[in-house]
Amino acid sequence: MNSLLYSTSIAALALAPFITSCATKKFVRTTVTPIEQRVGDLDAVTKTQAKSIEELERGVSRADERAQGAQGKADAAAATAELARKEAAEGRTVAEAGKSMAEKGLTRADQLDKNVSTINTRLENMQNFKLVSTDQVLFGIGKHELSTEGAATLDSMVAKSKSFRNFVVEVQGFTDSTGPKQLNLELSRKRADAVVRYLTIKHSIPLHRVFVAGYGDENQVAENKTRDGRKQNRRVETKVYVSADQAPAQITAVPSTPGQ
Repeated sequence: MNSLLYSTSIAALALAPFITSCATKKFVRTTVTPIEQRVGDLDAVTKTQAKSIEELERGVSRADERAQGAQGKADAAAATAELARKEAAEGRTVAEAGKSMAEKGLTRADQLDKNVSTINTRLENMQNFKLVSTDQVLFGIGKHELSTEGAATLDSMVAKSKSFRNFVVEVQGFTDSTGPKQLNLELSRKRADAVVRYLTIKHSIPLHRVFVAGYGDENQVAENKTRDGRKQNRRVETKVYVSADQAPAQITAVPSTPGQ
């Protein structure tokens, strides 16, 4: 019995390394190997996830770049829109100014039309002058110097004419029938010139408003056979004309002043 136990123990000791080795291999097969496989799987998954994360980050980066580009475009679009708004506002201002100027231009054109119409009317009236006063200045026998009475007559005529904006004066010189016709013609001109000098120098009437002529012994107003008739013929007639729009209802006539 003891010999059998001893033999058994020796056999067990001899088999112990083999039994332990078998147990370790089994443990490795059943425990370690699956763990290693799982670790390998996890490592593969980790690598896959890392790759996915890397791709995701690249995608995020591209998206961020696109977003930044879109923001830049949006900012540029906003700046363009603001510029367009300002230009539109300026355009409206210019358009309103243009409209105002056009309205003023139309108003001015209407006013010019009215002015032209008024001027045309005045020109028509100026072409249709009306006689408003007639005066006579008498002269002595063979004389052409203006007398005191004659100057007073001209002063009165000018005072009446100043009430008109525009007027013209017609000055006509005459003589009686005594003496040669040529001498009478020259004398009538001198008498008319004496009146013109007085009007232009003393009263500053522009010469372009004065029309002068000498007629000698033509157009007699009285008989030359009498002393009084000859006296009336030794005369200078002054006639004041104004445009039709200024002419009064009646013509004013001033009595003649006797000559010397």
